Amino acid sequence: MAEQFSFKNGLSEKALELPLFSTASQILTPSDSRIANFIAENLEDFMEMTISDLSRSIQVSEITISRFCKKLDLPGLQALKINLSKELNASNPFISADLNIQDSCKEITEKIFANIQEGLKNTLSLLDFAALENAALLLANTPRILLFGFGNSATVCNDIATRFVRLEKSCEVSCDPHQQVTLASICKENTTVVAVSYSGASTELVNSLKIAQRQNLKIILITSHKNSPAAKLADVVLIGIGPEVKHNSESSVSRLIHLAIGDVLYTRISFLQNHRFEENMQKMREAISTLKS
Repeated sequence: MAEQFSFKNGLSEKALELPLFSTASQILTPSDSRIANFIAENLEDFMEMTISDLSRSIQVSEITISRFCKKLDLPGLQALKINLSKELNASNPFISADLNIQDSCKEITEKIFANIQEGLKNTLSLLDFAALENAALLLANTPRILLFGFGNSATVCNDIATRFVRLEKSCEVSCDPHQQVTLASICKENTTVVAVSYSGASTELVNSLKIAQRQNLKIILITSHKNSPAAKLADVVLIGIGPEVKHNSESSVSRLIHLAIGDVLYTRISFLQNHRFEENMQKMREAISTLKS
């Protein structure tokens, strides 16, 4: 089952290049998108505008602009300017290097690598490190982990499970909605759910997380959309976002960035439980050596 996603409500390509807007794209109204598109197209002028100036330029009310800021978890226009400025200073607004059928192997490689690099930079500016630490502590103290994801997100779940076994965690990956709800409904409170979803909008995943929540399970979500339906159910939300590239319809860049977030969690927990980790690694090396000729 491939995870489906789409950008809605008329955000322009330039607006989608700004992580602050793209991560909230699912909850923006057409009026919100007009505001975001205008800002993205007129960044320098916007930084000098008052809310009245912006209202007149876009022909939307000041109340609509204030509500737009609050949807981005910002108190007002000045906070929006500050956050956009941070994004632009951390990394120029990234323009995805779109692939086309005439590209040589070298050009394809250069574009994909550039997009991965840009996505990692932007994710670094967006990540909530307190949330990342909280997720690491939750996972360090739980004996059992359920990993839920569909399509490309399932590959991230498999990678996390493969590595976390070394930390003495019982890990079970499920990419089947029936199995997910079964697992979620019978688990006890010492289980943590890690859900991976680019959009955070899959109805099957949201249903599984609702059942996990009713069972009082802790939920960690790795996603690219902080205001998604799945994010509203999670105890910890970790945002990773990459430029989405034409001809890569399943968000391959974000998948690699979600893998990187998994690597950060794995490394942090291995440091928190270093003695046990070193013992397990030694046992693992000895066991693997018996398989070599």
